[in-house]
Amino acid sequence: MDVAFVVKIAAIGIIVAVINQILARSGRDDYALLTALAGIVAALLMLIPKLYELYTSATSIFNL
Repeated sequence: MDVAFVVKIAAIGIIVAVINQILARSGRDDYALLTALAGIVAALLMLIPKLYELYTSATSIFNL
């Protein structure tokens, strides 16, 4: 994995955590939950192609 990819995932996590704290402290817990879920979905959507690359390389190495 590239270092830039890891930094992007970390940046998403930091931004979501800050927004989540701001919303939670202002009494908007439902929006805070939705923000956290959106951050998780965004990170997973970025991770899916990398997991597919890992799967294809593992199958080609082990000739499956």
